[in-house]
Amino acid sequence: MAVSGGPRGRSERTDGRETKARLVAATTQSLREVGFAGTSAREVARRAGTHQSQVFYYFGTVPDLLLAALDAVSERRLTAYDGLLAGAHSSADLIEAAGEIIASDLATGDVAILTELLSGSRSVPGMSEQVAARLRPWEEFAERAVRQAASAHPLGTLAPTADLAHLVVATILGLELLASVDPDPQRLPDLLDRAAAAAALLTALMPASARPDAVGALPSPVAAHPAYEVEGTS
Repeated sequence: MAVSGGPRGRSERTDGRETKARLVAATTQSLREVGFAGTSAREVARRAGTHQSQVFYYFGTVPDLLLAALDAVSERRLTAYDGLLAGAHSSADLIEAAGEIIASDLATGDVAILTELLSGSRSVPGMSEQVAARLRPWEEFAERAVRQAASAHPLGTLAPTADLAHLVVATILGLELLASVDPDPQRLPDLLDRAAAAAALLTALMPASARPDAVGALPSPVAAHPAYEVEGTS
């Protein structure tokens, strides 16, 4: 009777986890650099330094590997951005947080992964539904943020938080996609600054008893982020 919990078994499990991690990392890199069409089992295996049979051994199909890569990126992003939710107490705070999210996604290339899968998955039967399902945690994240920000307003309980959350996610994805191809790197920071200023003005016009605790001049939400640095400026 074989014993699977010995040193050899533990070593094989560790090797398996490391191989899977390398394949997922190689897939995210490939999606960023060569897109959905160029991310084949052979290309991923080459980048991971392993044989392409390992793709099918550990993930079954290339689409399943692509979805695993999206899961890994989403988990990392949600963990990183969860702290932003704690500080979002007004619509201006939400705009500032959105700016940080967009800047980070552009800097890491994560937006390219999602946009490649959103567009490419339509060519694989059933995959687009799987990608859409993986956007649901982001809508839940946005819904919590909207609900928290709306609670500062007297009529906040009447806000359609689910619809607003969907709008927030769609807007961020759209802005990220446009920013990734916009030749003017300052356009998006300027847009978010104006939106934050408008939100701050609306907050200032609220009754004093209904205002969030901190009302005042808002810092630029994204201008200081490395993703938005303009060459020749400081």
